[in-house]
Order: sequence, then C-alpha cells, then structure tokens
Amino acid sequence: MAPPGRRRVRLSPATILLGIVFLFSSTASAASAVLGVDLGTEYIKAALVKPGVPLEIVLTKDSKRKETSAVAFKPSKSGPLPAGSFPERFYGGDAIALQGRFPGEIYPNLKHLLGVSGDSDVVGTYKERYPALEVTATKDRNTVGFNSGVFAAEAEKSYTVEELLAMELKNVRENAKALAGKGYDIQDAVFTVPPFYTVAERRALEVAARLAGMKVLSIVSDGLAVGINYATSRTFPDVTKDGKPEINLVFDMGAGSTSATVLSFQGRSVKDVGRRNKTIQEVHVMGAGWDRTLGGDALNSLLVDDMVSTFVALPAAKSASITADKVKIHGRTAAKLFKEAERVRQMLSANKETTAFFEAFFEDVDFRYKISRTKLEEMSTAYAARIDGPINQALEAAGLTFADIDSIIVHGGATRTPFIQARLEALAGKGKIRANVNSDEAAVFGAAFKAAGLSPSFRVKEIRDSDVQGYNHGIQYMFNLKDRDQKIFTPATKFGATKDLPFQMMGEFEFTLYQAVPGARGDVSKEPTLHFQSGNLTRAVTKMIDENKCDRDTFNNYVQVRLSPITGTPEVLSAWVTCEGETDETKGGIVDGVKNLFGMGGKKEQDPLKEAESSSESAASASASSTSSSSVGAKSTDAAKAGEKKIKTFKSAITYDVTQLGYKKFPRKEIKRMQDRLAAFDASDKSRRVREEVLNSLEAFTYRSRDYLEDESFIGASTSVVRSTLEKALSAASDWIYSEGAEASEKVLRTKLEELEDIVNPVIYRKTEASKRPNAIKELKDTITHIKEVEQLVDGQIKTQSAESSKSSESVSKASAAASASPSTDPMDDLEDADPSASAPAEAEITEVPTIYTESDLKTVQELAVKAQKWIDENEAKQSKLKETDDPAFTVKELQAEKKRLDDVIMELMMKKMKHFKPPNQDQQKAKPKPKPKPKTKTTKAKKSATKSKKSSSKETQAPADGEGPSDEELQEALKKAGIKGDNIKLKNFGQKDQMVDEKGKLLKKLNIGQDATEEEIQAALDDLIKGAAKGEEKEEEGHSEL
Repeated sequence: MAPPGRRRVRLSPATILLGIVFLFSSTASAASAVLGVDLGTEYIKAALVKPGVPLEIVLTKDSKRKETSAVAFKPSKSGPLPAGSFPERFYGGDAIALQGRFPGEIYPNLKHLLGVSGDSDVVGTYKERYPALEVTATKDRNTVGFNSGVFAAEAEKSYTVEELLAMELKNVRENAKALAGKGYDIQDAVFTVPPFYTVAERRALEVAARLAGMKVLSIVSDGLAVGINYATSRTFPDVTKDGKPEINLVFDMGAGSTSATVLSFQGRSVKDVGRRNKTIQEVHVMGAGWDRTLGGDALNSLLVDDMVSTFVALPAAKSASITADKVKIHGRTAAKLFKEAERVRQMLSANKETTAFFEAFFEDVDFRYKISRTKLEEMSTAYAARIDGPINQALEAAGLTFADIDSIIVHGGATRTPFIQARLEALAGKGKIRANVNSDEAAVFGAAFKAAGLSPSFRVKEIRDSDVQGYNHGIQYMFNLKDRDQKIFTPATKFGATKDLPFQMMGEFEFTLYQAVPGARGDVSKEPTLHFQSGNLTRAVTKMIDENKCDRDTFNNYVQVRLSPITGTPEVLSAWVTCEGETDETKGGIVDGVKNLFGMGGKKEQDPLKEAESSSESAASASASSTSSSSVGAKSTDAAKAGEKKIKTFKSAITYDVTQLGYKKFPRKEIKRMQDRLAAFDASDKSRRVREEVLNSLEAFTYRSRDYLEDESFIGASTSVVRSTLEKALSAASDWIYSEGAEASEKVLRTKLEELEDIVNPVIYRKTEASKRPNAIKELKDTITHIKEVEQLVDGQIKTQSAESSKSSESVSKASAAASASPSTDPMDDLEDADPSASAPAEAEITEVPTIYTESDLKTVQELAVKAQKWIDENEAKQSKLKETDDPAFTVKELQAEKKRLDDVIMELMMKKMKHFKPPNQDQQKAKPKPKPKPKTKTTKAKKSATKSKKSSSKETQAPADGEGPSDEELQEALKKAGIKGDNIKLKNFGQKDQMVDEKGKLLKKLNIGQDATEEEIQAALDDLIKGAAKGEEKEEEGHSEL
C-alpha cells in the first residue's frame, strides 16, 4: 500500500463510464461549423471551417468572394408602409445598384458608425458622403442611428446601426449555412477589427453579432489575423533553443483606414501530454499604429471634389447657376459620383489615364471627365506623406526601427495604388515587401483558423497568439477629499491581463474606469467605460472587527480588473477586503485532526518517499513518529493552551455593482424588441419569396396551358366547351398578371392558379389515363394467365403429395410384415461370429411426405383468378361505352393494385414451394467408421458377398428418382410462368452436386472421394486438390478454392 502522501483515489467503473459518456456527448453537441468574418469598411468577407472542409470562402448569392457592406430598403410603389408591414431588403451589390434610385434607403459602410457619438468627426464625414441619409442620435444613448422614410408609423422609422449591421451579418450567416449544407448550425465566429477600435466600438459589434444570432468567440485586430494566416504554413526559430524571432510589419490599407502592426513570430518548446515535449508557434503583437481617415475612400473623395469642380466650370453648368454645394448635397448625384470615383481610382492603378461619362449628370447637363495617374498622384501628395505615420507609430510602440524588421506584409485593396507601393518600397526597400501573401483574404483566413482553434470540434496546428488593446486605461476616484487618477493598463497590455487595484477604504467607495483615446488634433479624451460601486464593504469591515479582532489600520480593499480575453474590453472580476488580527497558535488544523483520528498522520507524515526507502520502512517511521508525538502532546497540553498569539490575515469578499459607461448596455426589453423586429423582417422576406414563386408558377402555367390548346391528345380528351373556357381564362389571367399580379398577395395568386388548374387538370388526367391504360390492362391479363398456370401447378402438387403418402404407408406395412417372420433354425449359425449389424431385425423406416399445398391454397387461387377475370371484363365493358372526353370507368392505379394483389399470392405460393424443397443429399447420414478387420472364414466371406449385393440393391432403391428435386432451370421456368421476374431471387445448391456454392455465393471444389473414405484417403484427396490449385489458380476467379 502506498504511503499516505501518495495515495490516489480509485474511480469506480460507473464513474469512469459516466465521464466518457459526458465527454462524447459534450463534444458531439459542440460539433458544428465555425466562421471567420473580416468586417471591412466597404466589403465583408467570411471563411467557413467545417468537418472535412478546412478553410473555404463563403460565396455570396452571386457567387462572389466578398459582399459589399450595404443593406437597402426598397420603397413600396404604394407609398409608406403601414405598421406591421416590412419592405423588401437587398444586400451587397444589389443594394448599391439601387443607390442611384433610392439613395435615402441604402445604408453602406456602417463599420465606422459603430459605437460613435453624434458629435464625432466620423459622423460628419459620413453625412457629407451620403447626404440623402438621415443620420440621427439615438434616444437616451450616446450613439447614432437612421430614420427610414419607407415606414409610415413614427415608431418604425428609427433603426440603430447595430440593427442594420446585424442584417448584413445575418445575410452572411445564411450564405455560410447554405455552403455548409444540412445539419450545420453556424453560430460561433471570430471577427477582425482595426487596432484602433475602442471599447464602445467593440461592444457595439458584439451587440450586432448577438442580434444576428452569432456568438463572438474572439475579436482580433486585422494585423494579428494576417499574422495568424502567415504562420499557418510556416515554422519559426525556437526561442527555447536560442532561436531568434522573426519580426514582420503588417501594413493594412483598406477603404476607410490604414494601420500598421509589428508582429513577432517564434517557435517554443512546451510540455505535452506525459513526458513529451512539443514545439508550438507563437504570434505576438508588439506594437500598432493607425490613421483612421487614410484609405481608399479618402482618395475617392479627392476624385469626387475634382469631378465637381470640373463640372461646375462647364459653360452649361454656369448658365444653369449650378454650384458645387448643390451637386454634393444632391443624393442621387453624390451616389453616382462616389461610385464612379471608385471605378476611376481602380482603373488608374493599372492604366496611366482613364475617362468617365455621365449622361444627364445634374439638371440634364451631360458631363465627361478625364484624369491621368500623374494628376491623381499630385492631388494625393498630402495623403502619401501620411503613410509614414502609422508605420512610425507602430515601430515606436514596439521599441524597434526599420533595421529590425525582416519584412513588410501588405494587406488591403488600397495598397495596390502605385504611389502607395512606391512609398513603402522607399521606406523599407523593395526586397522587404512580401508579395506572396493574399492581400484580400489573409485576414479572413486567419480569423477562421483562430475560430477553428478555439472550437472543441477541430484539431489544428497550435498557434498561440496575443493581441494588445492599443490604448491607456485608468481609474478616477476620490480619496481623502482629493481626486485621484491612476493608470492601470498601457497600450502594450495583452488581452486577458489582470490587475488587482488596491484601496484603503473603511466604507463604501466607487471609481470610474476610462479609456484614453487620442484625437485627430493630438488631444486626449478620457472616455469612461465602467463605473464601480461597492455594496457591503461597511458591514464586512464591522464584522471582521467584531469577530476577527482586526486592527483598523490594517484594512485594505482590492478590486480585480481584467481586459477580456475575447473582446479586449475591461471587466471587473472580483472584489474583497483584507485585514490583520491576532489569533491563538494551534498545533494543527481541523484537517490534521481528522487525519490523525483515522490514522493517516499529519502533513509531516505524508512526505513522499525518499530514494532507497521502502514503503514498509516509511510506515514504521510514521508509526513511531505518531506514538512519540502523542506522548509529547499529552505532556504539553497546558503549554498549548497558553500559547503565543499569532498575526493572521483575514479575507472577505464584498458585493459590488458595475455599470457600463459610454456605450451603455441595452436593456433586455430593447434587445428583445430589436430581435423581434429582425425576425419579422425575415418572415416578411420568406413570405415575399414564396409569393414570387407562386407568381412565377402562375405565369409558367399560363404559357404551358396555351401549348395544350394545340396538342392533339389534349384536344381529343377535352370538349370544345372546355377549350373555349380555358382560352378565355388564360387571356384574362395574362391581362391580370401584368396589371395587378405584381402587387397581389400570395393568397390571391394561389386562387388564380387553382382556377386554371381546375380547368386543365381533369383533361390532363384523362389524357394520361388513356395513354397508360392499354399497357396496364395487358400486364393485368398476363398476370391472370400466370395465376391460372399456378393453379394447375398447385393442383398437380396436391395429387403428387397424395400418391407419395400412399407409397410411404405401403412400404411401412411391408417392412412390419418382414420383421414378424420366424428366426432361422440352422445349427451352423451359432458357429459364426456375431454380426452387430445383423443381430436385430431391420426396423420399419417411415418416409415423411411434406405437405406443401393444401386444398385451401387451391381454392384461394381459383377464386382469385375468377374474381380478377370478372373484374377486368366488367370494367372493360364499361370503358368501351365511354367517350374520350368522359372520365375513365377505372384508373391505372386500380389496375396496378389488382395486379399487385395477384403477384403477392403467386409469390407466397412460390415461397412455400422453395421452403419445403430439400436437396437430394440432405437426408443421407454421415458415413460410419469402418470396424476393425476380423479373421476371415468361409462363412464370413459368404456373408460379405451377400451383404455387398444387398448394399448395391439398397443403393439402387434409395437413389433419388428423376424429378424429386427441381433444377435451377426448372425453378426459373416455374417463376416465369407465374409472372415473377427471378432476377433478384438466388437459387443455389439444388440438384447440381458438381457446382455447389457457399452462403456468400462462392463456387466450391469437389473432392473425388467415396462416402466410406478413410482419413488417409481424405487427406490424399486434399493434397491433390491443393497441388492442382497451385498450378491453375492464377487463371481462376478469387474465392473458388474454398471447400
């Protein structure tokens, strides 16, 4: 037995079984597909990971690899919608296509409006670009939303940015579910965001994902996502083996912003299961920098300004008194300008110059615009100088220089602009620019890989990453009537980091946690994120003073704060108060007392075994120590009672309340209201799709019915009155579809479709019946003929059974008469050896005659054949009196049912025959072993010769008569006559002894031996068969060598 310190609790088999069941059930429930989402300003990209599919881009409904970040409400032709009605929604490119017609109902580029206040510069820039949109501040919240003119009810007009973004995310999720297939419910996702995203923006994204039915596994910065994708196919130097980390800089320039992230890539050896080590890859963010407004949209704005200034300088524009402000605030014109500016900028990345033409651009004035790449670069000089800013900021945060950077990984669509590429090459050198990274999809693939790593359903390459939140965080509180400001987290603090904040408070206290966000002009804004308020600190302090005798000067309060490892937002984990007080020193605690009571010893007795020490020696020493300690304890009882006082630290948890500041938490009621409205939108879209399908079916049915009017078979099965009615109904339906059908409800459309079907379907039914009826009648008559043949077979079998039974009874009576004859009186019989086989008279052997068919079976077949023949004759007579335009007297379905009833009876009778059939050798007994030879005498020789003649005669009588067991051909012929196809019926081992097969259908070999063969003869036959198989088996099919 192991010593006390090494004892292990043994789990029962039931406990282990329950644990295994729980493990597999939890793993199975968690098994699902995961999603990586790259939330860009202009585009949203998603990558799916599911079992069997490592990484796959989620395609849009138009089979594109990225979806434009936009959602649109299409206004109704009848005007604003009443309460309870919802408009048709469009996403991506379909939404942008409507921007020229309905600029006030298309909501693009929502990423920058997440979590921002109404007085932010970002909101002002957004309003300038999309003047037709009505951006408003949300009620009781420091965020913005939109008012839609599609709805009539005032309560339905307001929509938050989170709701609109949730619609886009839900559309992405539906596309992902379509790609994953049935059985996959996609909920878990990892999102990428710029490194400058604040606490409010991260919280707003989390709310949008929740409204879309998605669970946020993690929020990672764009640069880190690119780094994870970069590390998936690479192995880096092991720092535990004096390896040097690889330092790279990710430069990401998209449509709305620019960021630079310094990443450290390295390998590390860590402990694996057991004593093994494994090498993992690590990706760490060392520093990040950004420019919130430098991106492709900024360059587009330059082109828009140049287009407007060129247009207003035209003579036609001047004569119409058109100004630049008039053009920019016009919604449709602004939408056309920004869409064309995006195209022009992309064209200039590959061409030296390009043109754009606007027909009736503004107030029916045409406009042609021409620009060269050189002019664009001249206009973008100030923007090109800003490229250095994010890079220098990231290097400074990481404490590095360009000389420490191994390479620059370029990501984002705007990086394809020639002057941006030239600036990066000038900064780092052309040799350091990585061109082998997917600049469009690296971030989304990295996010999807991280999602797979976080999900318990997948096992991927282990890459450990760490991200930073990019801002200073601090707390503000009052102490001794003075305002205190303390910094707790720096921009380099990693996600998941915790900090214990100490306070010296005797009563309730509070503090505010803030995030220091630098502004565009260099000023720093301390945006509050959390408010902490203690709950029962006063009561806890009083209790500790009374019960633990704590000194008032020793009280300290602690609040543990953490940066969430999922979103990077600050959160309070726990709070407690500590103090110091005097307590009596005791020789052992309660646990030690219980251990001593059960003979387990104290802590000193539970030390692990030393080297070269046996368990018996340890147990002996423990026993001796226990005896001595008990004697010493008895002598020093009085001294323990008057023991010295010991200083002990006491700890007590306290309650607290945390309130989100800045971006306030939505009440449950408001979340429920938004979820219900999104569900109502989904139901409306589904109903609209169903209505459109019914409308398409109605329109297709009208075209198909017109073709019927020219079909000869349709004309033959219908009357002139029916065709005239149908023609009028089709004409009216076509006119109605093009006049009112587009706005009709699903119910009305179905009614119109049913009216036409009521006219056409009866004719189609008669036409179909007339074409299929002759063949069905022929098949039924053939079956009736077959069942009459089966009737003869059953009758013959019954007669055969009767004859065989009579023969068996006659043979039994003869055998009984022979057995009753008197025994022999020859005196020489006593001199011969006794023959065991002839010592007793032969017993009468009764041959069992199986009863296959009965008179009841014969009667059933006869009645069935008569009824079937009568049924078909009567119905054919009725049908012959009807016209082609009349409904049939009987249907093809009834004919098939009658035929099936006959086939079932035939099959049942055939199965009876096969069930009672026995192969010829089945009843033969196994050969008995030969008796040992005895001395031969004249008498025995005479007896053997007589026995031999008897055996030969008995063999002749016992040989099966011809026809006792039907062959395969006979059975197949019987089934064919019965009207049954024998393709799927396997007949084997019937009557052909030379070609027998086993249960699997493999052909067996035959041994050339007799029934009375000895073991030596059988072995010799086997050896001959094996030798023959070795020579010729290569040409034969596999499986023929089995016996």
